[in-house]
Amino acid sequence: MKIKPLTCAIGAELADIRLGDAAHDDSLFAEVKAALLKYKVVFLRDQQDMTRADHVAFAHRFGELEDHPVVGSDPDYPGLVRIYKSPDKPVEHYENAWHSDGTWRETPTMGCVLHCVECPTEGGDTIWANMALAYEKLPQHIKDIIAPLRASHSIECSFGAVMPIEKRHALKAQYPDAEHPVVRTHPETGEKVLFVNAFTTHLINFHTPANVRVGQDATRGSAELLQYLVDQAAIPEYQVRWRWQPGSVAIWDNRSTQHYAVMDYPPCHRKMERAAIIGDKPF
Repeated sequence: MKIKPLTCAIGAELADIRLGDAAHDDSLFAEVKAALLKYKVVFLRDQQDMTRADHVAFAHRFGELEDHPVVGSDPDYPGLVRIYKSPDKPVEHYENAWHSDGTWRETPTMGCVLHCVECPTEGGDTIWANMALAYEKLPQHIKDIIAPLRASHSIECSFGAVMPIEKRHALKAQYPDAEHPVVRTHPETGEKVLFVNAFTTHLINFHTPANVRVGQDATRGSAELLQYLVDQAAIPEYQVRWRWQPGSVAIWDNRSTQHYAVMDYPPCHRKMERAAIIGDKPF
């Protein structure tokens, strides 16, 4: 297996490898996982011969797969989500936002394996950002402020926003807002990671006796700090951009990255299939 880094910050392309083989070869899988931990997102071309069974089997090497309460799974392959876009299907609200998958869960997604089945000839790229580097580059006084902070993450304000009120309330009842540290520690690398994104609604413990805020500033101080932190993912020096082709695969560590699906391709077809791995509780 050959490894070609794509930027100085994040991302590498893997060559001379069939992902279907890595699903069953312990040594090859270990190489892929080591590259993933180092580069945070890895890419492969020409994986057209990877079957859905291979896809699920490879992702399952990382852990149990998760279903999605809104998008749902392939009936024959639980955990394999079909993300299909077409000219006759309305644009969904979850495009065009920097996010880590499933942070509205108590145990957010560990990582994902995304396979391109069909894509536009132009547009439809995806961008990933290194959120460990984003944390590292923060000013020290910001690191000191956010070290003890926790934040709330909501499915109701994202996937639930387009639903009728009854369905939205039912969705929130099934998935109450989750509370996570603003800075999480990666359980395998030990890196500190900035862990707020488009699913994050507010900082929970910003206003304390040691940090008394007055009047309108009480709300704005917290909201402006959160927006500043969320905006860090948009800094180009932390990013890698991937141009899809049929048969391409991206594997990313959801604990240390955010991604942005660029919605610049209507009215075209774009068919992606994703297997997401259940993660652990951030600390």
